[in-house]
Amino acid sequence: MRSCTAIAGILLAAITAFPAGADNSGGHGSPDKPYAGFENRQIKSLSDSDLKQLREGSGWGLALPAELNGRPGPAHLLELKDQIGLTGDQVAAIEEIYADMKREAIAAGERFISAEKALSVAFEAPDLDSAKLEALLQEAEDARAALRLVHLKRHIDTPPLLTAHQIQRYQVLRGYASDPCSNVPDGHDAEMWKKHNGCG
Repeated sequence: MRSCTAIAGILLAAITAFPAGADNSGGHGSPDKPYAGFENRQIKSLSDSDLKQLREGSGWGLALPAELNGRPGPAHLLELKDQIGLTGDQVAAIEEIYADMKREAIAAGERFISAEKALSVAFEAPDLDSAKLEALLQEAEDARAALRLVHLKRHIDTPPLLTAHQIQRYQVLRGYASDPCSNVPDGHDAEMWKKHNGCG
């Protein structure tokens, strides 16, 4: 059995585990009562919006380390395919990656929901002990890690299918970078700059 320090570490991870995009709404709290209303949730740690996203296989903010470091994922690439100028072959390959991701994400999301439900239900019983808590937390963290992997690994699979210009265009369209076609640096010939950056 792990020490109390290990259990505390898992608890801390659980508290900080939810992604920045996760929806914490659903209550009617105020600054001094931020969780008021959450007690009515079936699964205390997940809102209706969270459950919907997880069951649909949505990203739930889990791929931000890749997304914000210049590694596009399939869902948003397909949404922006015309603006990015994806070819038919690129779209077909990305659609295949997306379909696999969606299928796996739905299954992994259900596992995570089940783990969070078990944790929530466990706290309804008066006899929950540290050993049981540790096991429940470990399953919840394992399920979340598996779900996160489903999304993050697709951000490794998609960039090799793209050109550098397409990735740059994606960054601009998603609001992560300035548009080189609209911002010619001082000292550069505007026509040559735009040609070099593939501007229309």
